[in-house]
Amino acid sequence: MAEGNHTVVTEFILLGFTDNLKLQVFLFMVFLLIYLLTVVGNLGMIVLIWIESKFHTPMYFFISSLAFLDVSYSTIIIPSTLMTLVAETKVISYTACTAQLFLFCVTVTAECYLLAVMAYDRLIAICNPLLYPVIMSKKFCVLLVCGSYFMSCMNATIQTLFIFQLSFCNSNIINHFFCDMPPILKLSCSDTYVTDVVHFTCAAVLVISTMLLILISYIGIGITVHKIKSTRGRCKAFSTCASHLTAVSMFYGTGSFMYLRPSSKYSLEHDKIISVFYTLAIPMLNPMIYSLRNEEVKAALRKTVARLHFSLCAGLKEPENC
Repeated sequence: MAEGNHTVVTEFILLGFTDNLKLQVFLFMVFLLIYLLTVVGNLGMIVLIWIESKFHTPMYFFISSLAFLDVSYSTIIIPSTLMTLVAETKVISYTACTAQLFLFCVTVTAECYLLAVMAYDRLIAICNPLLYPVIMSKKFCVLLVCGSYFMSCMNATIQTLFIFQLSFCNSNIINHFFCDMPPILKLSCSDTYVTDVVHFTCAAVLVISTMLLILISYIGIGITVHKIKSTRGRCKAFSTCASHLTAVSMFYGTGSFMYLRPSSKYSLEHDKIISVFYTLAIPMLNPMIYSLRNEEVKAALRKTVARLHFSLCAGLKEPENC
């Protein structure tokens, strides 16, 4: 549809990674495997926490919420990624692109808030263990998760509205494998200064506020742990934080590099590689981080597998092989 001397964009073309057919097939298989591992790992974590009563605690409630977010934003991104590798026409409609950007922003922002909430949970558990069940009640935990989603929806709405009020008339080819903010901003033929400022401000407020809460929480944890006289007690206290610190480092490291920059500093080819890590690799790695570093989870997993194996043997009437 024409508007003045410009053609109004009604759809976008996702450029993806490469035009090399062999490389496309290889990447398709790799990304599909990553997605399957992400779904199995995170849904497995959710089911394990649900069926094991000893995991019905605030910490594991937040871990299951994190697993749900990881599955969600992988599912938002990977289908379009796989499409760019196999489809001849890599078209995504304007509406679908808007929805993908909005939902991706919601889930990623919610993960930032949730990681901060998890740091606060560890602070209360280590510094006030006697009051922990009272402070971190089920109602309060649900309220914290709902608040994370509310704040993330507000952030996503603001950013999506500012980006898609721009005019896209020069090109409709997005040099990326999904509808992300930096490559979409590159396409606009409008003045993007205000949108850049809004985008940077939202990202900065999100990262600084959540990182500040995480930092304060771990300073408090460090002070408390330092007062513990036994080495074993210190190791036990820090062991509950190791997985969370690993997840925070990976997520905030890549996310901050991607979004805490002015649009003039974006390098879309390099950003694709970084995007693969935080949109595909991190959701796959998180359940491994929270299970392999946690003896309770590993023991419960072995118990569940043994139980399923016994049930399968009983169903096949071969108890001697169990």
